[in-house]
Amino acid sequence: MAIIIILLLIILAKADVNLSNEMSSNTACPENEKQALLNFKKGLVDAANRLASWDPHHHPDCCRWIGVVCDKRTAHVLSLNLSLPPWDEHTDFKSYRMSKLGGKINPCLSKLKHLRYLDLSNNAFEGLLPYQLGNLSNLESLKLGAYPFSFGLLYVENLQWLSGLSLLKHLDLSWVNLSKASNWLQLINTILPSLDELHLSACQLLPGPSLLNVNLSSLAILDLSFNHFTNQMDVGWVSNLKSLVFLDLVGNDFHGPIPDFLRNMTSLTHLDLSSNYLNSSIPDWLYSFSSLQVLRLPSNQLHGDISSAIGNLTSLNELDLSRNELQGKLPRSMGKLCKLRSINLSGMRLNQDISRILEILSGCSSPRLESLDLASCQLSGQLSDQVGHFKNLTSLYLSNNSISGPIPIPFWQLKNLKELCLDDNSISGPISISLGQLANLERLYIFNNLLEGVVSERHFANHTKLKYFYGSGNSLVLRANPNWVPPFQILDLDLGSWQIGPSFPLWLRSQKHLEYLDISNSRISDVIPRWFWGLSTQFRDVNLSRNQISGQIPYLPNGPNIFTFVDLSFNNFSGPLPQISMGSNQYMIDLSNNYFSGSLFHFLCYQLNGTITTSFLGIANNLLSGEIPDCWIKWQSLQVLRLDGNGFTGKIPSSMGTLSELQSLNLHNNKLHGEIPLSLKNCTNLVAINLGKNELEGNIPRWLGQDLSNLIILILRSNKFGGNIPDHLCALSSLQILDLAENNLFGSMPRCMSNFNAMVRGNGSRDNIIEYRGLNGPSTLESASIVTKDQLLVYDKTLNLVRLVDFSCNNLSGEIPKEVTSLQGLQTLNLSGNHLTGKIPESIGSMKSLESLDLSQNQLSSSIPESMSSMTFLSHLNLSFNNLTGIIPTSSQLQGFNESCYAGNHLCGSPLKGCRGSGKEPDVRNEAKEISQGQEINWFYISMPLGFVTGFWCVLGPLVISKRWRILYFRFLEAMWWKVCDFAAGNSRLIYETSIYKIANLFFY
Repeated sequence: MAIIIILLLIILAKADVNLSNEMSSNTACPENEKQALLNFKKGLVDAANRLASWDPHHHPDCCRWIGVVCDKRTAHVLSLNLSLPPWDEHTDFKSYRMSKLGGKINPCLSKLKHLRYLDLSNNAFEGLLPYQLGNLSNLESLKLGAYPFSFGLLYVENLQWLSGLSLLKHLDLSWVNLSKASNWLQLINTILPSLDELHLSACQLLPGPSLLNVNLSSLAILDLSFNHFTNQMDVGWVSNLKSLVFLDLVGNDFHGPIPDFLRNMTSLTHLDLSSNYLNSSIPDWLYSFSSLQVLRLPSNQLHGDISSAIGNLTSLNELDLSRNELQGKLPRSMGKLCKLRSINLSGMRLNQDISRILEILSGCSSPRLESLDLASCQLSGQLSDQVGHFKNLTSLYLSNNSISGPIPIPFWQLKNLKELCLDDNSISGPISISLGQLANLERLYIFNNLLEGVVSERHFANHTKLKYFYGSGNSLVLRANPNWVPPFQILDLDLGSWQIGPSFPLWLRSQKHLEYLDISNSRISDVIPRWFWGLSTQFRDVNLSRNQISGQIPYLPNGPNIFTFVDLSFNNFSGPLPQISMGSNQYMIDLSNNYFSGSLFHFLCYQLNGTITTSFLGIANNLLSGEIPDCWIKWQSLQVLRLDGNGFTGKIPSSMGTLSELQSLNLHNNKLHGEIPLSLKNCTNLVAINLGKNELEGNIPRWLGQDLSNLIILILRSNKFGGNIPDHLCALSSLQILDLAENNLFGSMPRCMSNFNAMVRGNGSRDNIIEYRGLNGPSTLESASIVTKDQLLVYDKTLNLVRLVDFSCNNLSGEIPKEVTSLQGLQTLNLSGNHLTGKIPESIGSMKSLESLDLSQNQLSSSIPESMSSMTFLSHLNLSFNNLTGIIPTSSQLQGFNESCYAGNHLCGSPLKGCRGSGKEPDVRNEAKEISQGQEINWFYISMPLGFVTGFWCVLGPLVISKRWRILYFRFLEAMWWKVCDFAAGNSRLIYETSIYKIANLFFY
């Protein structure tokens, strides 16, 4: 009987299963829920067509739509997941950005009454978060975090709607603006008692009153990063979360010691306090957190050393103490941390032998260690054989140390090594063939060392997995057969400064996935083969600069990624400029310093309906001619424009005024004429303008100071500008370089120059430089040719440190205003070649930073101010051709200049001839003073000129006054002459007639 009952139950169960399956296959999602999803789709921007399956005609059952999960029995929608995974370097950024869903979140989602899981994270939604989501009473997980790419696009008025989500266990509102929800903490604590995870990163949270009673008894994971809490106690309530194991407080504004309220939270397994302003030592109590698995404290101001008590953190598998002010030796107890997989101590001043550190870490943790970063740790010594103990190491960073000697053979036996970084060291010698034994190597970073020798195909024979190779900044020679086919398909290849030429490397043709290529400065003097431009569709960055590559370029590489750099500068390319595709992604195009010729029109304007996203365009120092086209409206993304050093004529086109993003405009050294167009006043982001060495005319516009308030560099030298220097320029408080030299300006110098605050302070800011960030770090986009110390110097990386005012070679008059001397950060002041009068300001010595001062060829008078003797940085001085008088003040600087610096004045003292007498008074007064004081006089030197004058007139006086005396004197000379002639050569009356007679006749008669 029992057996029969069991059989019946099995039959009934099977029948029930079959019935359920039949219902599941025949039951579609409810119509109201399908319509809610379709209405939600209508409000979205889906550039990548991710929701193509949401088509009721082709796919009537919404349970089969992407991202939708239904109950198998009832077909109600239980889960909606349209999230994107976080972006990484392997993902095409442009495609990733397009994949983000945009638009607004429709309140119609509240009709999905059975929804338990809603994940719309990492998209680009905007607008007000609908409060109707609070009606989803069955919701257990709500993830709306947008993450950094969509900061603050979503916002809420309040969080009261969360009260309807009592079953919620996981809440992620990261990067949603919650600044209006002032009571966020009290609400979450009150209405979400079942919460396990809470992510409120970068929500602009306002600190509220402390919690008296904490109800979040189940909360295990809490992320409050990037909210800029200024007081540690704003989050002190977290110490009452007894079940908390994960705490992330990255990127807040915590100052002082590591928060003491953490002292008793010994159950934490993950603690991240990165990127704050913590400025204490690591407290001893932190070393007692035996459950801690992840400890991250980088980018703070922590000091002191690492205590030997760190050996108590036996559960630790990740330790990051990088970018602090920690110092001291690595304690031996680190060898006890057997579970460590990642160690980052970069920037710590260990001052230790690398072999000693490897010895400490080669204990129980070495088989598990996957990443070791000891960059910039002031390490010395040689790599020892102990490095071979780290069998699972995938990333090794030893950059920026003083490690020397050969690399040991066990180093090459790291079979699982995926990333090797030896950059910025002083490692020298050739690359060993044994490097080729690292068959699993994916990343090899050896740039900026002292490596030398020949690299051949044999070095890469086993590198079938190599994806990233950076070797620039060494003295290496690559010798490969033109028919070589590398065993790898590489993504990033950096061989800058290697000797590859003279032929172009033909083996590049085999690389089908190459995205980053740098073969700059590699002695290539060849023509680029046509197939190379066929690779351009895959490029992200290409750098062929500083070679001698010739020929013409049909079109520019146009890769799929948004951050694309094309640098072909400093070569021998010729012919017309290459074509550029509409909608191209090149962030930077640099064709400078070549031999391109012809017009700019075809390059700039040939497809008038398109737009170009280029931010940097450099075509400087070529052979281009004609007028600059007036079609800049297509280049709205431009930030830097360099057309200097060509032969452009005509006027500056007015459409340049549409470049609202423009930060730097350089048209220097062309043949442009006319006035500066009024439309440029719309380019309010400009920080640098260089229009020097043209034929521009008119007055300097007042709006330069009124509308372009961000200007740092203004160079208008060598033009035909007239009128006064407008006082409105004084509104440019950030101005560091003002060069108006070699124009026709007249009037007086503006007295408001003390408003140039950047010249008053003189402290350079990195923010003043226009930069782009490439894979090898930041590179400078802005440069300027500056005339200082009678030299033309080009500044780029140090341009932010230059402070200059040059008004030379104009027609300025009046006095030098004393307000100029308030520019205590100024380095170069040139007022030469004007008509300035009056005194040099007495307070000029307060310009302590002045290195070059030129006041020559003016009409300045009076003496050189004594205060100039304190100008210790002065290395170039020219005061010549003025009306200066008196004694040159005594100082090591002023006496060290050449005499020509003071020529054309009435000055005395070193380095000129000393003032007569004591050197303190002019000579006449000195002599009178000496006589009056009864000092001894040398009568021989006084009587000698008197005797000469008396003797001269005693002999010649009678000859001049009396004719009879002249005749007698002549006869005396004649008699003496004949006696000489008879003695020397006999009689010769001819001598008398041709010489003495004529001379005497001429002189006496």
